Amino acid sequence: MKLAFIGTGYVGLVTGACMAELGHTVICADIDEDKIEMLKKHVMPIYELGLEELVRRNVKEERLSFTTSIKAAIQESDAVFNAVGTPEDKKTGQADLQYVFSVAESFGKYLNGYKVLVNKSTVPVGTAQKVSDIVRKESKGKFGFDIVSNPEFLREGAAIKDFLNPDRVVVGVSSEQARMLMEKIYRSLARAGRPVIFTDVKSAEIIKYASNSFLATKISFINEIANFCEAAGGNVKEVAKGMGYDARIGSRFLSAGIGYGGSCFPKDVKALIQTGAQYGQAFQILRAVDTVNDAQKMRPVEILKKQFGSLEGKKIAVWGLSFKPRTDDIREAPALLAIKALVLEGASISVFDPVAVENTKKELRALPIEYAKSSHAALKGADALLITTEWDEFRTVEYAELKRLMKGDVIVDGRNILDRNEAEAEGFVYHGIGA
Repeated sequence: MKLAFIGTGYVGLVTGACMAELGHTVICADIDEDKIEMLKKHVMPIYELGLEELVRRNVKEERLSFTTSIKAAIQESDAVFNAVGTPEDKKTGQADLQYVFSVAESFGKYLNGYKVLVNKSTVPVGTAQKVSDIVRKESKGKFGFDIVSNPEFLREGAAIKDFLNPDRVVVGVSSEQARMLMEKIYRSLARAGRPVIFTDVKSAEIIKYASNSFLATKISFINEIANFCEAAGGNVKEVAKGMGYDARIGSRFLSAGIGYGGSCFPKDVKALIQTGAQYGQAFQILRAVDTVNDAQKMRPVEILKKQFGSLEGKKIAVWGLSFKPRTDDIREAPALLAIKALVLEGASISVFDPVAVENTKKELRALPIEYAKSSHAALKGADALLITTEWDEFRTVEYAELKRLMKGDVIVDGRNILDRNEAEAEGFVYHGIGA
C-alpha cells in the first residue's frame, strides 16, 4: 500500500522505515527542509541502532522517499499517519496538540479521495473526534475519510525490533472500511503471529496512556521500596528478584534507580492526570507516581551532600547523559537535573556519554561542564563518580584504574549496575539505590 508519514521525528521516521521494510511504499514528509535534506543524504537526525541501514536499503529499493511537500504526500497515499510531536504544555501538563491539529487541517485541505488519517502520535482520549471535526470542516464534505488511532509502543534503542516483533499492535477504528484498510497495512505482522488488536477509537487512545502510566508506576513503586531498604535494611535487588518470580507481577521495570525520563513516561503520566481532571477523575496513584519520580531524580545529589557535607570545589565525574542506554535522547534525563543541581552546589562536573554529548552541549550550554572523550578521561582528579545511565560499557570496571585516575574514592551508582561487595573490597565508598 501507499503510506505517508507526516513528521520525521522518532516515531515517524522509525515507523515509516519499518513500514517500507514490510513492503509498503512510504513517503516521509516534514516541513523541516534541513532535516529532509539530511535524510535524502542518509544522515539520521536521531540515534537508533540499525536505522541508517534500514533507511538506505529501502531508499535504494524505491520503497522509501522523503519530501517537504505535505500536499503530495497526502494525495499520493492511501493512508496518512500523523506522527508529529505532542510535547507537554508546561503550563497545564496536558499534551500540546497544535501540531496534530495542523496536520488534520492539511489532510482535510488536500484530501482527494477516501483515505484514513491515522493518529500515531500519543494523544489524549477524545482527540480523534476533534481531528475528525477539523478534517470535515477543511474538506467541506467532498470526500469520505476515517480517523484511526494506532498508538506506538516503541522503546528507544530497540525500536526497530519492537516494530517488527511487537507485543501487540493496537488499532482503534470506527468503520468497517477503516478496519479493512488497516488490516491490509498490518497483514504481514498478523501472518507472523503478532497480535493485531482492533478496538474502538477511544479505547485505543486510552491504552497508550494506561500502558505507559502503569510501567511508570512500577518504576516509582520499586524506587520507594529501594528508599525503604536503605532506611530499614535490605537489598532492593533481592527484593525485586523475589517479587519478579510472581507471574502476576513480573520482573520487568523493577530495577530501582534515580527515576524515569525520556519523551514518553513523564509527559504521558502528567497528561493522563490532566485529562482525568477534565472528567472528574483524580488519578491519586498517578499523582504519587509523578511526585516520587521527581524526588528520586535528586537522590544522587542528596547522597553526595551527605557524603561530603559541602560540594563546593568537589569534582564529580558523571557517566551517562541520555535518559536510557542505546539512545541520544536527553529529554527529562535524570542526569541533567543532577548536573544542574551539583553545579548550583559549587561542584565542578566532568561528563561522558557514548552518544548523547552533542545534545547535552546544546541543552546545558550555559553551564561550565567538561565533556570528556572517554569514561576514563572523565575520572581524572574526580572526588566521586556518579553513574546515571546504565550503558553496558559502564557495567564492567577496572577498580585499580579508577583508583589511579580518581582523587577520591566515592561511587554513587544511580542505576545499581555495579556490585557493592566488589567495590568496597577495592577500597571504594559505594552508594547504590537501596542496594
